[in-house]
Amino acid sequence: MTDLVSIIMPTWNSEATVYDSIKSVVEQTYPNWELLITDDCSSDGTMNVLLDFAASDKRIKVFKNTSNSGAGVARNNSIAHAQGRFIAFLDSDDLWHAEKLSKQISFMLDHNYALSYTYYRKINSSGEVTGHIIPPGFVSYSELLKSNVIGCLTAMYDTAITGKVFMPAIRKRQDMALWLKILQDIDYAWCLPEELASYREGHNSLSSNKLKILFSQWDFYRNYLNFNPIKAAWYFSFYVWRALRKHKVYKSN
Repeated sequence: MTDLVSIIMPTWNSEATVYDSIKSVVEQTYPNWELLITDDCSSDGTMNVLLDFAASDKRIKVFKNTSNSGAGVARNNSIAHAQGRFIAFLDSDDLWHAEKLSKQISFMLDHNYALSYTYYRKINSSGEVTGHIIPPGFVSYSELLKSNVIGCLTAMYDTAITGKVFMPAIRKRQDMALWLKILQDIDYAWCLPEELASYREGHNSLSSNKLKILFSQWDFYRNYLNFNPIKAAWYFSFYVWRALRKHKVYKSN
């Protein structure tokens, strides 16, 4: 019997992309999964797409926030309902490659890893590849503070080791906060060196506004982690340098 994987997906006005995201889950070669989708009060046709999928596949379960509360709250609602040993994450505009779950679960079980991640590619709204992200082979708590090298769409943790861990109730950087929370109790998160997911860049996404990213990261250091100005500036300098280097190295021609 293969271990159940709970896949956590938040949605908000995702009608244009969520069909393909869910389809990439349905097409996984690893069959023992549940997809827990919490909608954050979409005003478009997102819920219609979700309910159609749920009606055709009992592994897909749909929930809805009572008010628009952000992706972190939506993810936590899904985590609260999760029944699986493994918790994985996929946003409603991103895609998984067909063998993502089977390869990553084998990787974690073979080495008894509590938290893992993979390589991934960047794509544009048309699905064209715009870049390749190749994170380091492993990362510790102190190193992750300098740069969030774990792509949320690739991350997976094993509740048999960590227990069920939730994201903090903050609007931005919830994923980085979650990885840091887990890394407080383990030595490293480990990378499976294969490109197993596709991250869709959009002009309306937070990732498309570099200045907002910088402000969000500074706020994360100062107000979530409560670093003093000197300590925050120390880690922020690493973050900026690595962000610039990543853009230079991993951008496709």
